[in-house]
Amino acid sequence: MRALMIAALMVIFAAAALATPAAAQTVERLYVMDCGRNAATDQARWSPGVNVGKPIELSDSCYLIKHGGQWLLWDTGYPDALADKPVTNAIGTASRPKKLAAQLAEIRVKPDDITMIAVSHTHPDHIGNVELFPQAMLYVQKAEYEWPGADGAPRFNANHPVTLLEGDRDVFGDGSVVIISTPGHTPGHQCLLVRLPKTGVIVLSGDAVHFKANWDNRRVPPFNSDKDQSAASMAHIADILAKENGQLWINHDKPQTDAQKKPPEFYD
Repeated sequence: MRALMIAALMVIFAAAALATPAAAQTVERLYVMDCGRNAATDQARWSPGVNVGKPIELSDSCYLIKHGGQWLLWDTGYPDALADKPVTNAIGTASRPKKLAAQLAEIRVKPDDITMIAVSHTHPDHIGNVELFPQAMLYVQKAEYEWPGADGAPRFNANHPVTLLEGDRDVFGDGSVVIISTPGHTPGHQCLLVRLPKTGVIVLSGDAVHFKANWDNRRVPPFNSDKDQSAASMAHIADILAKENGQLWINHDKPQTDAQKKPPEFYD
């Protein structure tokens, strides 16, 4: 019996070794794309009880990652149509200074070159251009994919190729890009860990947090799907950053985004 137990443990340990690369690799480069702006009228929408009635401008970034001969796009921003006609509603004015398709062309990347898309979640400012890449494999949490949209409508085109996740995913199998399950903002929200040879480890926040003051104070927007999950996900991100000596890139934090390199420059 003892021998059988030891043999079983050896199988488990061997499987774990295969699942986790001995030394994580890195991607070649990461581009920060300008995927929209939101001139919001009330900061307190995201920071309950703080700066009530104070306007705030939020950035909206997409991130293009090169891994060998493969391209992965993280989030797709507001629809390109907003570059022609901004939209104003009760929250503020959403716009795009430049279309995503045009930014890709500037660095000589065609939509067909992008074979993988992963989205942090399914709010419109993150999935607005998914169908610019109809053949790209979409990586999304199963809970997010199945979360009913307005009037129960599906959140994605049913014909779009998709890989449904139920937790973390090492995208390339070498530790260079890891999707991290961080529910709370929405049921299937996820972040992305990226390893670069010079820049080091970056965690792309999605909407796990919207701007630095909220991160510093661990504030949870009142419209998040689950407050406790949101707090737990922020704690999980903090643990990863501490372990990896990583940086948190907050998607909607405009001061941070404005200071980042833009194409044709990139991070390596």
